Amino acid sequence: MRFIKLGEINWKYILSEIFLIFVGINLAIWFNDWNSSKTANANIEIALDKIKGELNTNLEQLAENRTNNQEITFFLDAIKAIQKENSGKLLVSPKTMSAFEDKYKDFFTVTDSTYVDTDLYNYVGDTYINLDITELSRIAWETSKSTGIFHEFGYECLYELEGIYNTQNLVQNEIDKATEALRNQSIDDLGRILKFVNQLEIQLESQYKEMIKDLENCR
Repeated sequence: MRFIKLGEINWKYILSEIFLIFVGINLAIWFNDWNSSKTANANIEIALDKIKGELNTNLEQLAENRTNNQEITFFLDAIKAIQKENSGKLLVSPKTMSAFEDKYKDFFTVTDSTYVDTDLYNYVGDTYINLDITELSRIAWETSKSTGIFHEFGYECLYELEGIYNTQNLVQNEIDKATEALRNQSIDDLGRILKFVNQLEIQLESQYKEMIKDLENCR
């Protein structure tokens, strides 16, 4: 048996090997972290792009439908104003009714009239109300939440987004109420609900525009 003397051990070689192993392990850890970070950043970019697209689409849908639904409230206010002055009857002159029918031709058509007095008739007509149902998407937001990537957005960004989608839910709930009121022919309720919907939609439209600009800060 041969005994190795202490002096014969190549400490330089052993230490260099240990160093190389240490460097290799750290490089592997660094690369893994870098790769995970790169993947996470890519996922954040995708999520934010999808959310931005969703907000833009919702904004367009909101603006388009709000214009039509506002016309409904104007019509309901106008016809109620005439009825209020005449105990629930459409009691006006032919000239006034012609102007009214022309202005609200998409909502009202005279079907009959009864002479009451000089230049005064009691009108009866058909009312047509086509309520635009605003369908606001939340798929991109829900997907971001389900994957957990939304935790990377930062508190301020999350706070704004949560606020937007909460307001969006309120709008959808009130639209559902308006649909129910129209189904039940509750015209007074319909007018009241649509006015509240309009207030919420103005708020939501502002939130959309601000968030679309601020999404860059979420990266």
